[in-house]
Amino acid sequence: MLKIIYFASLREQLGAEQHEFSLPKTVTNVGELVEVLKEQNPDLKDVFDSAPKILVAVNQVVVSKDFKLTENDEIAFFPPMTGG
Repeated sequence: MLKIIYFASLREQLGAEQHEFSLPKTVTNVGELVEVLKEQNPDLKDVFDSAPKILVAVNQVVVSKDFKLTENDEIAFFPPMTGG
């Protein structure tokens, strides 16, 4: 079971901090997971489509969308960080 966590403005937009999700056999990487999540939840689709530069961390390490997933991974989505 994947643990999916949303941070900052994503959490506010979705009205949820986290949820659990069974990893479908057809999903092998982060990009495919994002597409499945968008298909299943119109709110997530709106968020991802309006903010294409959302960062992803798997098990607390920032990764690219081609990063391979395994069952029991922790996936975190967060908006790009700014500094100053």
